[in-house]
Amino acid sequence: MPKVRRHALVAAVSLLALLGSASPALPAALPVAAPVLAPITAHHHGNGVLHGTSSNWSGYAATGGKFTSVKASWVQPAVSCTSADAWSAFWVGLDGDGSKTVEQIGTEADCSSGSPVYSSWYEMYPSYPVNFRNSVQPGDHFTASVTTDGAGSFTLTLTNATAGWTRSVKKTLQDATLASAEVIAEAPSSLFGVLPLADFGTVDFTGADVNGQNLGASNASSIDMAEGGATRTTTSELGNGTDFSVTWHHS
Repeated sequence: MPKVRRHALVAAVSLLALLGSASPALPAALPVAAPVLAPITAHHHGNGVLHGTSSNWSGYAATGGKFTSVKASWVQPAVSCTSADAWSAFWVGLDGDGSKTVEQIGTEADCSSGSPVYSSWYEMYPSYPVNFRNSVQPGDHFTASVTTDGAGSFTLTLTNATAGWTRSVKKTLQDATLASAEVIAEAPSSLFGVLPLADFGTVDFTGADVNGQNLGASNASSIDMAEGGATRTTTSELGNGTDFSVTWHHS
């Protein structure tokens, strides 16, 4: 049976808050906070790492245990707005791989009417995502983490070392299964499917760890993003067990 991945989506209300009173030519399918199942086709690399493709995720996901922490850093990429409206998100999170809850935090790089829009947010699905008001610019150095006591209490933290700000949120979610941990570049989706992926070039994730150990020790699976026969992004192999990059190829 193919694995499925459940992911969090960007809320239409959050996007509209970002875009203000302007009237951009947004797609008819606005992002909403309702997860969509994305099937995985998986196979093993020669090095034993499980590799798969998803229509909406690219990066690394660990499963097969109980996960209580995930952390990684990245540099906010600049989007090239080759299409009028497109979206991309970069985050760390717990759950989301086949589970009914998602606890994640990260940044976004979108195109609205051909212009770049950058933001940051957290989500505790099934609640709606929440945008932070802090400034996000290309080249900013971010570190994000999600931790839990294993009994329903979560701390989600995002630090922008370049701009000198940190947002830390404490939330409770008793139904969290803690079944997976991820470091992901995502193409957000609407109820009608996966939206156009913004051309973010390459995003480099560094210092990734899960449960206090390097990401490689978690036997995480690597994921490329592909849909309709087109490869949207590719994920590199892990360096030092903690570092990898995701490269955009197609919207």
